[in-house]
Amino acid sequence: MLAALLGLLEGLTEFIPVSSTGHLLLAGHFLGFDSPGNTFEVVIQLGAVLALISLYAVKLMGLALRARTDPAAMRALMSLLIAFLPAVFIGLLAHDFIKTVLFQTPVLIAVMLIVGGVILLVVDRISPPPVHFDATELPLRKAFWIGVCQCLAMVPGVSRSGATIVGALMLGVEKRAAAEFSFLLSLPTMGAAVAYDLFKSRDLLDFSAVADIAVGFAVAFLTAIVVVRAVLGFIGRHGYAVFGWWRIIVGTLALVGLWVWS
Repeated sequence: MLAALLGLLEGLTEFIPVSSTGHLLLAGHFLGFDSPGNTFEVVIQLGAVLALISLYAVKLMGLALRARTDPAAMRALMSLLIAFLPAVFIGLLAHDFIKTVLFQTPVLIAVMLIVGGVILLVVDRISPPPVHFDATELPLRKAFWIGVCQCLAMVPGVSRSGATIVGALMLGVEKRAAAEFSFLLSLPTMGAAVAYDLFKSRDLLDFSAVADIAVGFAVAFLTAIVVVRAVLGFIGRHGYAVFGWWRIIVGTLALVGLWVWS
């Protein structure tokens, strides 16, 4: 039951700007869930990645096949690569500090949920009028700065999708296109992060609870498919305010819980 609950939480939150890592770490803290080497959390994140691949495989394959002869397709792939590179650089430098210090600080996670929620509410209102309406047609310079924003999400509670979406909105990307670019950018970013995390933690990995891992993986995969299909339409109609309030409420409840049970 707990594995299914955490898998559901991962699938629900991975691709919306509320910080899936923050939610999982706080849930694990309050529920007393401990996974040696974070095996469970890493593998169920892979389930969410595969869900996104299954939904965007045709689009990405089309871009790859056209890239040799179509400058627009090549530019789209280059924008994703350029946006991905800052996370590679910072991730390699700061991985151990992030995993051993930041991931073990629930108060920081709760505070970052609240701060990120306030920022999301403000940016949803004050972002400049959009000038880019297609996630595959962003200028390379703007893609790079979105990638720089993504690096902020290495602090748990910030949210990878939240950081990239806020950066994209402030750079004039339309709300739906900002979310879709965040989805596409998550494929190389999360894929590389999961692979590197598994490699770095290879001596600590514990696959003894195979049944729990399988349940969490499957639930995360199926839930993420539903969320990704629904969220673009929701954002196009309602924007990001609901996610900002979600973050503020969860972060506040977490701080109260940490204070009560400290």
